[in-house]
Amino acid sequence: MPECIKCGEFTKFNGGLCSKCYAEKQKTNDKSYYPKENDVRADNGGLTDRDYNYRYGMIKGRIAETLVQELFLALGYSVFRYGMENTIPGIMELLKGVRTDVANEIRRMPDFVVQNPKNGDVYFVEVKFRASEEFSLKDLPKDYPYRNAYIILVSKKHIKCVTVEELEAGEQITPSSRNYLGNRKEFDLDKQTIIDFCDFAVQFFQTV
Repeated sequence: MPECIKCGEFTKFNGGLCSKCYAEKQKTNDKSYYPKENDVRADNGGLTDRDYNYRYGMIKGRIAETLVQELFLALGYSVFRYGMENTIPGIMELLKGVRTDVANEIRRMPDFVVQNPKNGDVYFVEVKFRASEEFSLKDLPKDYPYRNAYIILVSKKHIKCVTVEELEAGEQITPSSRNYLGNRKEFDLDKQTIIDFCDFAVQFFQTV
């Protein structure tokens, strides 16, 4: 799903700002909202600013995905990359700027299917990074079809989890909420292992 390069919230376009961060940038004229300020190519070559921001956001997301993937693998789970980018490599690059129903459905596919080694149960998992440690229903795309998916939120300090159905019921992830991944009974994960992976998150995201 396209995410704001400043706060990680849902936005319409990859490499851009959500409405809240854009309004704040306009108000404060804070150039730090973008790793690069304008969508122009420097005289000495390199990425355009739009591509720079897009890659920057993608890398943050991929680090969070890898943390969660390795966490489940360390605990004996089978982990399958589910998103269309993994089925057809490069398709997300081809879909940049394409705004059709099919393209939107592809973007909304969960990142993983994970299987519990103890009982064989399988789950859809969508991974997000949020420096703010906040996630609510408004952060999902409108009419998100995977109501049985689990949203795993990686932040600088914690790894938390909420289902789409819980979001629809009004629950949300906040810095003070206690919906930690280790509390999900259906996963039955070792809490110390999760703490170890939270330490990894601190190291990887401390300057983000």
